[in-house]
Amino acid sequence: MNDKAFEINNDVFTELSRIQLELMADAGAQIVECYRVLQKGGLNIVGEVLKGQGEFYELEHYPKDDVFDGETNSQYYYHAHRAGTNENGHFHTFLRQPGMPAEISPVPYSGTEPWPKGNDALSHLIGISMDAYGFPLGLFATNRWVTAEAWYKADDVVVMLDYFKIDHAYPSWPVNLWISAMLVLFRPQIEALLRQRDQVVTNWECRHTGVDVYEDRELEITGYTSINVEQQIKSVVAAIERRDMAA
Repeated sequence: MNDKAFEINNDVFTELSRIQLELMADAGAQIVECYRVLQKGGLNIVGEVLKGQGEFYELEHYPKDDVFDGETNSQYYYHAHRAGTNENGHFHTFLRQPGMPAEISPVPYSGTEPWPKGNDALSHLIGISMDAYGFPLGLFATNRWVTAEAWYKADDVVVMLDYFKIDHAYPSWPVNLWISAMLVLFRPQIEALLRQRDQVVTNWECRHTGVDVYEDRELEITGYTSINVEQQIKSVVAAIERRDMAA
C-alpha cells in the first residue's frame, strides 16, 4: 500500500470554491457532533456498527446484509482482512445504479468475469480505514475485484459522490451521519484517489499484457492517504478565512 500513498498539499484548499469549502466545513461540524454524542455515551463509530452482530470475523460484512438507503441507493459495510496492521477494519462505500445520473454507465469490458448489471451495477466510491478506537486512519481506492463492482471511470465516480447519503437511523444515526459527512469533508482526497486509481490501473495494464487488469489479484489497493479530521477542518477554516481577507 505504501508505494501508492500520498498526502494532499494544503494549496489544494485555496483552489476550492467558497461553496465547496462551506460544505466541507459543515460536514466537519457534523462529524465532530457525531463524535460528541457517541463519546458522551461511551460509544464510538466502529462499536456502533458491530453492536449486536455477534463475534467479529474477518471478511464478514457488518452489519449483516450491509447498510442501504432505498431512496438514495447509497450503501456501505464494515469488515476486516488486513492482519498485522494498525487497522481494526474499514468501511466500503457504494452507490448503486438507480442512484446515479442516467448518462453514467460502466466502462467497456471485454473480459470473461461477470460484472453486476442493471440495478445491481454498483460503484465502489472509497474505503475508510479505521483504528480500534473508532477513528479514521485513512482513505483508499481499490481494484474492481476487491468489491465485485461494475467499473466506472474516475470522473463519473467523482460525480457520484454528490449522491451518496445514508438518511436513516439503522444501525446508528450518528454513524450514518458521520459516513455521509466524511465523503464531503475529504472530497479533495477522494477525488485524487479516484483519479490515481484509474492511472494505476492503466499503467498496470500496459505492464501486464494479456492479463485482465480488473481481476489481477496482484493489484488490490490502487492508492491510500492518511487523514486527520481535526487537521482537515483547520485547513478548510483557514482557506475560508483567507478567502474572506482577500475579498
